[in-house]
Amino acid sequence: MKEITTERAQIFADRKRTNILRAGEQQFIHFLLRKIPGFISPNIMTGVGMFGSIIVCAAFLLGANFGNLFLPIGIIGLFINWFGDSLDGRLAYYRGIARKWYGFALDIIMDWLSIILIGMGYYFYATDSTRILGFIFVVCYGWSMIISLLRYKILGVYRIDAGLLGPTELRVIIAIILLLETAIPGSITYSALMTTVILLVINLKDTNALLELGNDRDRQEREIKP
Repeated sequence: MKEITTERAQIFADRKRTNILRAGEQQFIHFLLRKIPGFISPNIMTGVGMFGSIIVCAAFLLGANFGNLFLPIGIIGLFINWFGDSLDGRLAYYRGIARKWYGFALDIIMDWLSIILIGMGYYFYATDSTRILGFIFVVCYGWSMIISLLRYKILGVYRIDAGLLGPTELRVIIAIILLLETAIPGSITYSALMTTVILLVINLKDTNALLELGNDRDRQEREIKP
């Protein structure tokens, strides 16, 4: 048990996680890593994650053209996206073949493209007057990514979570939104509005904290100079 715990800590050592589901999620990821066949590479897992995002987008498009009963397909897509996105980098660390900066760059790019696909799917599903929410959601998520990158630059610690909420929790929220819209057509407008407002508030809070970190870093560097 101690060896498993140590191995798990090494696999996740490159980033700091604070999200609600982190303990169970990391245990599950570690379990899955031991089951993945050797011919499946981290890059293949990245492609799997992107394929999941395409499925989510397709679910919105099917819902827009053939009815909201197709929306739950997006939940399958969200799980596939989580599977690929969560295991690609971890698989590289597990096998001892990690390329830190390559993986870091690829992860950011794929996450950005994924959220664009999901936002675009919502755009085509929503009514004309509420499509703006899809655009704002993508902007807010991109804003949170920028905050993570700047925090990494200032502190040297890569953290993808906004407090208790991380990408996994966001996927769960989107899955719930899809289920609600399937059961209660039209509810997605209010759910998307609430989610976007929450992201906006979190980003404003994190931006203020980021500026304070930058100010502290500047103060420390001034004190070091002779």
